[in-house]
Amino acid sequence: MTTPSLPAANAMTDPKDWVRILAAYRDPDPVRSAFELAISVIPFLGLWAVAWWALSISGWLALAIAVLNAGFLVRLFMIQHDCGHGGYFRSRALADWAGRAIGVLTLTPYDVWRSTHAIHHSAHGNLDRRGIGDIHTMTVEEYRALSPLGRLGYRLYRNPIVLFGLGPIYLFIFQNRLPVGLMRSGAKYWVSAMGTNAAIAAILAGILYFGGVKAVALIFLPTVLVAASAGVWLFFVQHQFEDTHWDRGDDWQLHDAALHGSSHYDLPPVLRWLTGNIGIHHVHHLYSRIPFYRLPEVLRDHSVLATTARRLTLRESLACARLHLWDEHGRRLLSFSEARKLPAAG
Repeated sequence: MTTPSLPAANAMTDPKDWVRILAAYRDPDPVRSAFELAISVIPFLGLWAVAWWALSISGWLALAIAVLNAGFLVRLFMIQHDCGHGGYFRSRALADWAGRAIGVLTLTPYDVWRSTHAIHHSAHGNLDRRGIGDIHTMTVEEYRALSPLGRLGYRLYRNPIVLFGLGPIYLFIFQNRLPVGLMRSGAKYWVSAMGTNAAIAAILAGILYFGGVKAVALIFLPTVLVAASAGVWLFFVQHQFEDTHWDRGDDWQLHDAALHGSSHYDLPPVLRWLTGNIGIHHVHHLYSRIPFYRLPEVLRDHSVLATTARRLTLRESLACARLHLWDEHGRRLLSFSEARKLPAAG
């Protein structure tokens, strides 16, 4: 397919027009996909083996290697993510089974996650459809209407220690063991969750048998939990920034929310590689089937997209952790202290 000319792309004002242009990048290269999978899973397994060997020398050394290996687990999750969007292999069956296999390593039942993540893509930025596959965000007025106990609960939820520390532990260790959000949606999701659980249990049994509790405590859990925290942070900062985009009812438009409610997280090259270019998140939301390794091509060919969305550097992104409430009138995400200064609704 011929890529549409750059002048035509630069002249566009309607985000929906990008769908036609970005379709040129949707087809995966089977060789490249296999290569990207190999250079993710082989180092991951290799570092696991090195960490296991390091246990005989120093538990701290094994722990350090396990934390380093979390980066490769994040990258594997991004490949699982692309499989879920049907954009990683030309064969949907191959993509699904690759995603299911990786889901055992990421402690994420693939079919459950794929469905809830699809809800996120179809409803992101829609104030009337919050609740599944997103980070809970309240408006200023909703927060003010809460009881003191309700406000305390929301404040605890949005606290960075909970959101990026305890939250990932709960999500990946406990919540993912059941098809939460799809409990009554059919046997398929229970099979996905229970099948993943069984495979995880078998792996843990093997680790305990051959390596003991130390291997679980110093290698398995640190790798998973550091990767989980990094993944939750990425998901947070890709949508939770000051001038993000939320609307209600007929005012909400899918492609507006994709382009203006998703950040361009411009990470250093090494982190960009480990996170599978997911920082180019506005492009991903505009056309989710584009394989992660083709996202830089989009910015190269259509430089306007590098500046259209909210660009965040790693340093700038840290300030997003203090934003908690959506101001529907000012159309920006605020901290609790900023929200207190707003006048009460008349």
